[in-house]
Amino acid sequence: MNALEVKGLTKKYRDFTLSDISFSLPKGYIMGYVGQNGAGKTTTLCMIAHLLKGDAGVCSIDGLTYEKQPVQYREAIGYIGDKDGLVPDFTIGDVCSICRDFYPSFRADTFRAYVKKWKLPEKKKIKTFSRGMKVKLMFAEVLSRETKLLILDEATNGLDPVVRREILELLQDYISDGERSILFSTHILSDLEQIADYIFFIHNGKKVFFETKEELQEAYMLVKGGSGELRAPEKDCLIGVRESDVGFEALVRTDDAPCLPQGVLLEKPTVDQIVVHMIKDMEG
Repeated sequence: MNALEVKGLTKKYRDFTLSDISFSLPKGYIMGYVGQNGAGKTTTLCMIAHLLKGDAGVCSIDGLTYEKQPVQYREAIGYIGDKDGLVPDFTIGDVCSICRDFYPSFRADTFRAYVKKWKLPEKKKIKTFSRGMKVKLMFAEVLSRETKLLILDEATNGLDPVVRREILELLQDYISDGERSILFSTHILSDLEQIADYIFFIHNGKKVFFETKEELQEAYMLVKGGSGELRAPEKDCLIGVRESDVGFEALVRTDDAPCLPQGVLLEKPTVDQIVVHMIKDMEG
């Protein structure tokens, strides 16, 4: 059984449509959900978490559906967004009390252990916390429950490199038992480079690709060359060409690489480079 099954998610707005989004995420894996601002990432994640009602589509988490088991479905999700959603005048004690009343599986002792580990100030109000402290508090709450799916929507935005590294290590620990999975939307694609197993790329509300990270990086190559090295026929097989006075950089399908002239440099691309060149190609 997959951790998450998404079939035909659709949401229509006046000037935007999320169209027929479908994918499966196996247990014990991390999926990066990437795209530009306005591509439909947050809409998708909010529909999965049932923070937003869609026009069509079905989601299941570990076999649970919201329609049949709404309480268990919500209990199975840990959701952390770029907006903290914390009550500014609450203290950590208030957060612990609310979570204990609201979530049956919440373990106060585990929560307190995370608070102690991260040295979060228990007496101060949350409005005095830094961004990093607030993110750690949200993770402490989520990791103290029996969740099956962790949904992160730009959760690492604004964090310094040290805190981000701590969070990435936490995510890998979260899936280590092979029973839980993570759906991670972020603009910091270098984070996904380190931990993601699957990459889903959405553009203007539609799926562009859904591949394992390894398959994706094997399917494309980054090509670099000097100015004037490419003729028109060769240029046709390139994706998202970026030219300057000194040369060019583009993406090419690995199968099309033999059509390129000798002398150009071919490299394994990063996820960020693949996405950037594809966006440039689609937008002309």
